[in-house]
Amino acid sequence: MGFDTLKSNIGQEIWISGKGSKLSQPSSSFYDRAKSQTNLQEKIMLLIPGFHGYKEREIRRESDKLNQGINDTWDDTDHLMARLDRVVERINHSEYGYAGFFDVTKVKEPDLDRMMDYDMQLLQMTDSVTTAVQGLKDSVDNGRVQEAKGKISDALKAVDALETAYNGRKDVILGVQQ
Repeated sequence: MGFDTLKSNIGQEIWISGKGSKLSQPSSSFYDRAKSQTNLQEKIMLLIPGFHGYKEREIRRESDKLNQGINDTWDDTDHLMARLDRVVERINHSEYGYAGFFDVTKVKEPDLDRMMDYDMQLLQMTDSVTTAVQGLKDSVDNGRVQEAKGKISDALKAVDALETAYNGRKDVILGVQQ
């Protein structure tokens, strides 16, 4: 298995090892960034014997937390994508509510109107999914990992609401729900 390297939008290299593997980032990139952002007071304190090692360990711990947060976010994003793919496929292969002229089951015009109204409500719900996913994209594009976790949760809730509403579509088609 070879390694492919990608450049992310903040200049970090990301390694992908084989198919189905998680993306991993070298922790030194977070470490180097944190180290470069030390203020003047911290730089002076680094000159104190014994404090330098303490500060180095603290920066490494913080960079490891950031790494873990990004890995968790990738996992949550994969889960969101799988759920969204499942709902999209169900919608793409949904029944139309159309009955041919010689079909045994006839769909009357009021029933068809009711189903079309329900489908319009579902279409409006897709707007909330789109808004949630766009918010997630904005958070990721701007490197706000903690905010992205909340946006993933928001997007999952929107997808869940859409799927729940879609599950009720069959009842509308069959005329069980008014």
